[in-house]
Amino acid sequence: MSYPEPRYLGDNGAVSAAFRPADTPPELVRGANRTHYLATHATTGGDFGLYRVDMGPHAPGPGTHFHRTISESFFVLSGSVRLYDGERWLTGGAGDFLYVPPGGLHAFHNDTGDPASMLMLFAPGAPREEYFEQVAEKARRGGQEFADFLVRHDSWFVEEGPDGTARG
Repeated sequence: MSYPEPRYLGDNGAVSAAFRPADTPPELVRGANRTHYLATHATTGGDFGLYRVDMGPHAPGPGTHFHRTISESFFVLSGSVRLYDGERWLTGGAGDFLYVPPGGLHAFHNDTGDPASMLMLFAPGAPREEYFEQVAEKARRGGQEFADFLVRHDSWFVEEGPDGTARG
């Protein structure tokens, strides 16, 4: 394996780092759930997107889905998060990590009475902010508008069985 081609060609480095203080308010608040946009595709030049998701007790998550163009990774910071790895549901606790390559089935939720927090990493970076901000309303409306929204945001949902695992 080798390093990618250089993208910075200067000789002295650049002042280009971005700092986000821990006390920065979340960009998205929905009930007891909060999403912090730590590093978006815009701030990383499309390299990755990193988000902290703080879930309230019994917070639902997305159904089983996959992405064609991006990988998604989950790192549990606190609490207990149920993670679906495409085959089975796992209980992730602080320090647990799940990597899902493009095409990999996955889902998550908090099914406990306690809050939970995790980092979500998308690579390469995609404009996920609009997805996070509008998915609930688009889903409520349904129809072709919702179907088009999902395609635009590389989110391909699959049918689930009664146990919450993908039917295939």
